[in-house]
Amino acid sequence: MTAAGDARAGDVGGPPRHVSVLLREVLEHLAPALDGVYIDGTFGLGGYTRAILASGARVVAIDRDPTAIAGGAGLVADAAGRLTLSEGRFGELDEIAEMVGFDAVDGVVLDIGVSSMQLDEAERGFSFRFDGPLDMRMGGDGPSAADIVNAMEPRDLARIFSVLGEEKRAAALARAIAEDRKKTPFLRTLEFAGLCERVVGKRQSDPIHPATRAFQALRIYVNRELDELGDALAAAERILKPGGRLVVVSFHSLEDRIVKRFLAERSEARAGGSRHLPEQSIAPPTFSLVGKGPVLPGVDEIRTNPRARSAKLRAAIRTEAPARPFDPAAAGVPSLPNFDQERSR
Repeated sequence: MTAAGDARAGDVGGPPRHVSVLLREVLEHLAPALDGVYIDGTFGLGGYTRAILASGARVVAIDRDPTAIAGGAGLVADAAGRLTLSEGRFGELDEIAEMVGFDAVDGVVLDIGVSSMQLDEAERGFSFRFDGPLDMRMGGDGPSAADIVNAMEPRDLARIFSVLGEEKRAAALARAIAEDRKKTPFLRTLEFAGLCERVVGKRQSDPIHPATRAFQALRIYVNRELDELGDALAAAERILKPGGRLVVVSFHSLEDRIVKRFLAERSEARAGGSRHLPEQSIAPPTFSLVGKGPVLPGVDEIRTNPRARSAKLRAAIRTEAPARPFDPAAAGVPSLPNFDQERSR
């Protein structure tokens, strides 16, 4: 994500109003049917859910953010029984669907990453556009970004900034954090952004703010976003009916790599290798791909909604083959240092 083209507009001052990305393309690939059941694993402000409901389908919408759940109450009322809104992690979408009465569904849609609503609220601590607590927790539980920055070992911080932010100055940034926090802990977003500006500096060839990559890395780590994505893909495989559709919109290379690898491996019909050796048998494919590559936003959408510029949509159709065990490493979910909040005190 830290390549300039991968940076999300909201991280650096994007539009204040949320607009669903690739909405028309999502609906085309999800193809909601009257009375079908669909899971919106990342409800946010309900853009995809609202469009799916308009087709006459039923929706199980999930969000880990209590603010999003509260904000969706009106839509639940308007849907007259066709929308179930559940607070939870989208990595557990199959369990949540089963708890509300659906053991198989016709489609799953995921829009990965932070929402404009979260970026625009200073008190959530996601953005360096505002001064707020250095928090970044989507669900409000677990260690905050400040907990991580003020207590994690420098070598572990450097790995997080390097892997999740692709920050070239990761080691220098981690050393500066360790030095400065001896005097005063980092508690506010602008305090931490100021350190990033001082250490990373502004590169003329780089259009994004010096703090963008560090903020991105911390947000992904605090919320286990890549682990959640892997879990959600596996959960979708378990809950989709044969013929059901999976549609995923991602916004940076780390996310898209996981989706691409998962779908490529799950749709593989023949083992690779030398044609001179006996062909190996592999498990039957659980998905068939829709299209050969990702769907990208058009010029008009990027012009009216800059947040869309790094979006990629990938879609697949569930086969009748049984779901398989999920290997996060094989799908490209990175191994990261654990943070033990109790030991850090």
